[in-house]
Amino acid sequence: MTRRSSRGAALLLVLWLMVLLIALVGAFSLTARTEGMQGRALVDGVQAEQIARAGVEYALTKVTQPDPRQQWRPDGRAYKWNYESADVEIRIVDEDGKVDLNHADPPLLTGLFEAVGIERGRAEKLAGAVVDWRDADPLTQPSGGAEDPDYAAAGLPYGAKDADFESSAELLQVLGFTADDYKRVAPYVTVFSGRGRPEPAFAGAPVLTAMGMDGKAIVQQRDAWDPSSGQPRPGVPGGESLQAFGSGTYSIESTARLRGGRIATLGAVVRAGGSAIPGMAYTPLRWEEGVPSP
Repeated sequence: MTRRSSRGAALLLVLWLMVLLIALVGAFSLTARTEGMQGRALVDGVQAEQIARAGVEYALTKVTQPDPRQQWRPDGRAYKWNYESADVEIRIVDEDGKVDLNHADPPLLTGLFEAVGIERGRAEKLAGAVVDWRDADPLTQPSGGAEDPDYAAAGLPYGAKDADFESSAELLQVLGFTADDYKRVAPYVTVFSGRGRPEPAFAGAPVLTAMGMDGKAIVQQRDAWDPSSGQPRPGVPGGESLQAFGSGTYSIESTARLRGGRIATLGAVVRAGGSAIPGMAYTPLRWEEGVPSP
């Protein structure tokens, strides 16, 4: 091999080594960048989740403010809060303003189901099925319902529970309820109030409508009232004044949005007061991260 050909081979080898090194450096850089982005996304996710939780705890301090001008009302209106690098939107609903699945009578249940867009005939049958689910007797409700034979005929491996609802999500097990029905009804039902009749001060429009009131008009009037104005609270037709304070058991939905666009939502039902968990000023009754609260 001549000296010239030897130099050419060496140059070619060097060029190939340079190409290989550049490829290795590029791959390493891409991997490092990808891992950095994943790490940033993980940090942002944790930060957003913790800020959403801070929103829940902040809401509890505001809803119990003794000064009505500073108090947040637990009637579903949206409150804005800025926490360092995030914008937080918080909604609070007193559980007393919802229809209790274990205590509401069939007419109230039927009215609620109708108010959220379920056809009258189905609404009556679903209301009967809810009552049959919780009552201990084997008799089907006069308006229609569902006892053990009906569940068996539908091919289900279980029958009516014959005991109280433990969560509103049990509606998905009640014969006839669809996922769409549950999605419509979930924001307006509870198992925590123990009331046969919801408190109008905190009830949503469909609940008020189910109670025989003009739900939409009452909610508009209620939302137009600004507590900071010092003006008296609006009343409800029939002479009922809106309660000054809530029951202490609240549904809270807190959504945190970081400046970079990352969003985290925490939906919870909490009872204000002492908790078995050290350091917590409330008892969590339901806790759901990443999805809206019912």
